[in-house]
Amino acid sequence: MKGRKKAFILLLIGLLWLHGCGSPSPDTESMTDTSAETESEPELLDSDTGEALVYEGSPELQYAENFKIDHYEGGYTLLKIIRDGTQFLIVPENGEVPQTLDKEIVVLRRPIKDIYLVASSVMDIFSELDGLDSIAFSGQKEDGWYIASAREEMRKGNILYAGKYSKPDYELLVSEHCALAIENMMILHSPEVVENLENFGIPVMIDYSSYETHPLGRVEWVKFYGALLGKEEEAERIFTEQVAILERVSASERTDKTVAFFFITSNGLVQVRQSADYVPKMIELAGGSYVFQDLGDPETKRSTMNMQVEEFYAGAKDADFLIYNSSIDGGVSDVEELLDKCGPLADFKAVKEGNVWCTTNDMYQQSLAIGYFIEDIHAMIQGENEDMHYLYHLD
Repeated sequence: MKGRKKAFILLLIGLLWLHGCGSPSPDTESMTDTSAETESEPELLDSDTGEALVYEGSPELQYAENFKIDHYEGGYTLLKIIRDGTQFLIVPENGEVPQTLDKEIVVLRRPIKDIYLVASSVMDIFSELDGLDSIAFSGQKEDGWYIASAREEMRKGNILYAGKYSKPDYELLVSEHCALAIENMMILHSPEVVENLENFGIPVMIDYSSYETHPLGRVEWVKFYGALLGKEEEAERIFTEQVAILERVSASERTDKTVAFFFITSNGLVQVRQSADYVPKMIELAGGSYVFQDLGDPETKRSTMNMQVEEFYAGAKDADFLIYNSSIDGGVSDVEELLDKCGPLADFKAVKEGNVWCTTNDMYQQSLAIGYFIEDIHAMIQGENEDMHYLYHLD
């Protein structure tokens, strides 16, 4: 077996040499260029008649700004990612592939199968769309998923671990005929991986939902993946449910209550959200006010920053509510455990008044739960603390 595996790896290296040595690597700057979209529709030519496919229209997006969906007669769909300019033509199962496409357009034929899913926030979307049968490979191991359906599929062997974003198992992906890799933003730090995957004939799609300025813009990416899988009606239903939650919460009067959202790092720093991040916006939509109003540089697109305890103390000591972010260390069970991490918190107003909360550690994987999390924050601020989804009180 060792000899066979070594021979296979040598074959892969040889293929990379033949097909990829002269290929340009993805350019991080070009991937974040917002000028990629143009107003004109691409001409998609039918391979039989030589005539252009008939453009039918594009669904209106309410909040999302980083993708576009174009429909053509015959069941053809063109997906555009605005941030990096990539385009994917979804061809119906028995449809002909246009022969004169722009060379940059990636063709995917339905049914879309054998996906390598690295972007963890997308798993929730596939699960809710009943599309897990399209995923064959995961960038997380079974115990890394908080989504029960994903863990179950991996336990059954229907989804295989194929390595993290920076070290994919090329041998497994190639031998098992991976058809598409869906990556998160971290892949921009490993452009050689993109190059290698594409040289092996595996197209790469980068999820830019984290670049959406409105929290529900992230949720609206369910429409993108619904169009990919041919489940647009289900996607619209899911999105409408989240919008209804926001409308219900927004109907309440705003308060002057302030909220600090933070995490204590292993080296004693306090990690907080920059003011332009989606979490402060969720706090505002829930009727509160993020305690740090002008923190960070919105142009960097970074969501977090670290500060010294003294700086956090000065800015958040009088916050009405504290929310501890559990997504990194698994959270805390009570206030005493939180104070063990950071003793000065004992002087905070929210600690003295018993207004300290913690997120559940599955929240960051639940991309379609943003409406529910806004509802939780609203309930916290209003003192309606029962039936929370992603927040729990620290005693």
